[in-house]
Amino acid sequence: MSALQPVRGTQDLLPAQMRRHRMVTDTARLIAERYGFEEIATPIFEFTEVFSRPIGEATDIVAKEMYSFKDRGGEEITLRPENTAGVVRAALSNGLQQSLPLKLFYSGPMFRYERPQKGRFRQFHQVGIELLGVAQPQADIEVIALGARILGALGVLERTELQLNTLGDTESRQRYRGELVTYFERYRGDLSEDSLRRLEVNPLRILDSKDPGDIEINKGAPEYGDSLSEASREFFGVLRRGLDLLGISYVVSPRLVRGLDYYCHTAFEFVTTDLGAQGTVLGGGRYDGLMGLMGGPETPGVGWAAGVERLAMLIGEPAAAPRPIAIVPIGEAGEAAALALAETLRGAGFAVDLGYSGNAGKRMKRANKINARVAIVLGEDEMKRQAAMLRDLDTGEQTEIPLGALEDRLAQFR
Repeated sequence: MSALQPVRGTQDLLPAQMRRHRMVTDTARLIAERYGFEEIATPIFEFTEVFSRPIGEATDIVAKEMYSFKDRGGEEITLRPENTAGVVRAALSNGLQQSLPLKLFYSGPMFRYERPQKGRFRQFHQVGIELLGVAQPQADIEVIALGARILGALGVLERTELQLNTLGDTESRQRYRGELVTYFERYRGDLSEDSLRRLEVNPLRILDSKDPGDIEINKGAPEYGDSLSEASREFFGVLRRGLDLLGISYVVSPRLVRGLDYYCHTAFEFVTTDLGAQGTVLGGGRYDGLMGLMGGPETPGVGWAAGVERLAMLIGEPAAAPRPIAIVPIGEAGEAAALALAETLRGAGFAVDLGYSGNAGKRMKRANKINARVAIVLGEDEMKRQAAMLRDLDTGEQTEIPLGALEDRLAQFR
């Protein structure tokens, strides 16, 4: 019988890889707190409508990528493909919209059925923020600055490019949508099957197409900027001036769009060329129409999500875990003393390894294998003197230390 394997598109996060993930999430959490964002956690599965209503039944995510099923009670359930909708649902369910503005941070697994590739999995992890209740572009400036600050702290900001665009207000979007439909209708016979479907329900998504023929057609598509209202131009101008003031460099990317109707104004992505084709490590934008679409009051919102797996591939080697202290007992008296000493030292903040069996030689070999910093040898003679032998595993130096003075002597190895 062959050994069981993980499901395709999933992975085991072994200790070394988990340290990288923790470095990403812990750094993001810490810096988000500095900006006033509080952490929230929503269920990893929701009623399917939480995602299908805002994302739209005709989108690729709902049609092809969501993990949806009926539970034993007959309810339509979906593993979350993203977390913005879940956070907005949580705000509505718990009456948090009465306490605007809301500044929320999250981290956790998401699920999409798509072709696994470098940095992309069917179960993947994200960190993200949502700022609800602020209509002014200052909110957009802050969330982008927070994203840049996190990437900088992880040492990857200089390896990314901030791409920025404006989707304008509803008036601008409708005008641009009409311009796109008129343009793409001329190429109806040349568009891919997916883009023909999008032309009927979501023409902006055609600009995201990876089909070579669509990409060629997109080169001549109308520019979004030509359809912007004066108010939308001013909003974008305030955003750009704010980023300039903070020294956050960017490039305006006219083809950067969001296909869903609740998105407006700002769209942005931090993109790297160090991960091949899948280069976006952090992206987001403004979604003023989302809460209203989900049954709540019309409420502005802006936020972003970042892929933990992708960032973990880019960061430097995290700091290693503290080198442990190995306790090596000899004889029954030593075993009992070692058990008590290990708990005492752990309670005092030390990382301690206590082998489960074996003679002194085997336990010393284990101490070297786990890269212990020092070994505490508890033998019968030492016990009689209420002392322990402290061996420095880097230098080989041995010193007998009274048990009462052991914690102070070990302080340098905490």
